[in-house]
Amino acid sequence: MMDNTNPGGESVRNVLTVGLIWHSVSSDNLGVGALTESQIALCRRAAQAIGCQVKFVIFGTEGRLSYVPEGTEISIAARLSLKQLVLGRSDYPARISECDVVLDIGEGDSFTDIYGVQRFIFLIASKIIVLAQGRRLVLSPQTIGPFDHWYSRWIARSVMKRCEKVFVRDGLSAEYMRSLGLLDHVEEVIDVAFALPYSRGVAPEPGRINIGLNVSGLLFSGGYTGNNQFGLTIDYPTLMRKLLAAWSQDARYRVWLIAHVVPDQLPRDDDRVAIEVLVKEFPEARRAPDFTSPGQAKTFISALDFMTGARMHACIAAFSSGVPVVPVAYSRKFNGLFSSLEYRWISDGRSQTTEESLDLILEGFARREELADLVAHGNAIAQHRLDRYRDSLTSTFKSLIPV
Repeated sequence: MMDNTNPGGESVRNVLTVGLIWHSVSSDNLGVGALTESQIALCRRAAQAIGCQVKFVIFGTEGRLSYVPEGTEISIAARLSLKQLVLGRSDYPARISECDVVLDIGEGDSFTDIYGVQRFIFLIASKIIVLAQGRRLVLSPQTIGPFDHWYSRWIARSVMKRCEKVFVRDGLSAEYMRSLGLLDHVEEVIDVAFALPYSRGVAPEPGRINIGLNVSGLLFSGGYTGNNQFGLTIDYPTLMRKLLAAWSQDARYRVWLIAHVVPDQLPRDDDRVAIEVLVKEFPEARRAPDFTSPGQAKTFISALDFMTGARMHACIAAFSSGVPVVPVAYSRKFNGLFSSLEYRWISDGRSQTTEESLDLILEGFARREELADLVAHGNAIAQHRLDRYRDSLTSTFKSLIPV
């Protein structure tokens, strides 16, 4: 942190260095990018409220894209590597020591042990090093848990008790924290992506009802394992085909197939791979543009008349820009988040049949004007919760500025 005078003796504004762990401004998963862009925007507003500036050091995964927000001073640390940490070759501890405060967003939903022991150890190690460096650690709004093993629950609980603050983005995570005896240390707010900056888009095809269908390549391929990894009760590829069949037969509609996760090296996770299959079967549908940033994706989505999708941040982009949406949930992060906004139009892919999901989405489309009113109500709740998070950031930043 700098608090100096310039050569002429005039005081300069304080500059805080904020570390952002498990963020990315290049990820091929635009959801992770949306969290990062939004976090930066919220931090800048919080700093402006007290007349200081912020610069950022980002620690996380790398992708082939680049969407550094304009006018933001950002340093990209070396890619996080568990192997390098274990071997003592990582510059992570040294870069952390440069930071005044560290915000850890866990890529939205990674702070859990359901992705395996190695991943859990990596997430925990990144936090312990921050605390060992004597830096303030804030867990930014995210889904936390579950921790299915007794030892991971004990470790996670111990680390979270040492954090300055823990924010969760949904009611289910708050309930889970209560079960760990940590509720007094936690505040429920909302996903920061509701603050993602964007420009209101123009209808991609004027004169038609423009429908967005965000296709999850991960669900289309059966998960990383290819054998219904997420325990879906719906047949996801069949659901996509039935929606396209229903909408493609009406000349008033134009369906746009939207990709939100586009990793070249992981074809099972790549939405474009599934979209390529579907557009060959349904040539009446159109591919949405290849987005180069989360904000660009949100701008396109904001111009639609309706959307459904299984990538949560694509759904948040629709919801936060006022577009009626029916998310297709494959994990509790959907249910908890949208329930917190008093929004019940969610297809639960782990409890409904394919036909039940299809009927719900088509009914939501038919009642999209009613859904738009519910979305507006939910956005008012989200804004109030975002304000609380931003105010907390302001308080933390203020406490770091010398009197």
